[in-house]
Amino acid sequence: MTAYVSGGKLLLAIVALAMGGVGIGVTEFAMMGLLQEGAADLEVGYAQMGLMISAYAIGVVVGAPVLTALAAKIPRKRAVQLLILFFTLANLSSFFAPDYNTMLVTRFLAGLPHGAYFGLAGVLSGSLVPATMRGRAIAWVMLGLSVANVAGVPLVTRLGQEYGWRSMFLVVTAIGVLTAVLISLFVPWRKTDAGASIRRELTALKSAQVWLAMLTGIVGFGGFFAVYSYISPTLTEEAGLPIELVPLALALYGVGMVVGSLAGGRLADWSIFGAIKLSSVFMIATMLIFAAVTSWVVPTMIMVFVMGAVGSLLIPALQTLLMDSAPHAQSLAASLNHSALNVANALGAALGAAVIAAGYGFRAPSVVGAGLAALGLLIAWITQIRAKKVGLLVGREALEAREQARTH
Repeated sequence: MTAYVSGGKLLLAIVALAMGGVGIGVTEFAMMGLLQEGAADLEVGYAQMGLMISAYAIGVVVGAPVLTALAAKIPRKRAVQLLILFFTLANLSSFFAPDYNTMLVTRFLAGLPHGAYFGLAGVLSGSLVPATMRGRAIAWVMLGLSVANVAGVPLVTRLGQEYGWRSMFLVVTAIGVLTAVLISLFVPWRKTDAGASIRRELTALKSAQVWLAMLTGIVGFGGFFAVYSYISPTLTEEAGLPIELVPLALALYGVGMVVGSLAGGRLADWSIFGAIKLSSVFMIATMLIFAAVTSWVVPTMIMVFVMGAVGSLLIPALQTLLMDSAPHAQSLAASLNHSALNVANALGAALGAAVIAAGYGFRAPSVVGAGLAALGLLIAWITQIRAKKVGLLVGREALEAREQARTH
């Protein structure tokens, strides 16, 4: 029977794993706030700097399945340590990158362990607690991203403006080293699953349920990115918010992420499909209300907070659904959640750009976002129907069934 962890030991283990999320969140999002400084240092235009963000996202999409499969036979504690050290070295190499092309390569490399780390850390955290707490454990690890948006990104952005944008990479390097030490000290060992192999992990890619779950995230969460990608000009040009107050709005968004992550973990423990469908309905309503109130500063700021909460509400349930859709390849399935979210980022940003370029203004991406969230809700409904048809157990029922199988 699995030995669960509780109390202070569980808290320290979760903090150790979540600290990696802080570093990942800082390196992913602080780049957007230091775009101008980076362009000046590397002597390139903003469009070329934008490719830095794309290079990182491509690294996430590629690295999630590849690195997770390669780590199949490695104990998960050791695997997450190796992934965070890979991430740390890639960020340190960005600090020393002599030119734009080298920097582009190092940003791609930094993105490679992103999805694999969160996937394996999620599975590992879920193994530390009883079935009734798995969604919350995954959400607690994901809180690292939220903390990065609330405190890490604004702080690093300020440091980058004061001491040079490359200081961001040194901060992330320090967080990565700290994470590796904390994992070594506080995260308990878990044996590698019997029969674990690269081939078995890759079976996740053969599951129609995995692809449906990914599609739910890509389309549904694409609606969120259609709006958030253009949040700064929306706030300044539609709501009339002074540009110096945009960081405050982004901090509100980060606080919303914290609230949404905590609530999303509890919802996932209650019902996986219930959480996804409820989150999708909230997303549709949020997007439509945001489009309606963007002429007024205070309601818009409130909706920025709500948007962060609603977006994060969906993530724990999606990751848990992916894990249960491939019960014999949970690590790779969990990592695919972050591949899906980065594809959603690209899809939402592209569709948002299209309606803005067509002359519909900065409210239009919100309408697009509501449409994508509605389509995601439909896909989630189809995914649930198919899961019942093929007898796939998800959430608490899946864990309880596996626990009973181990004890008999």
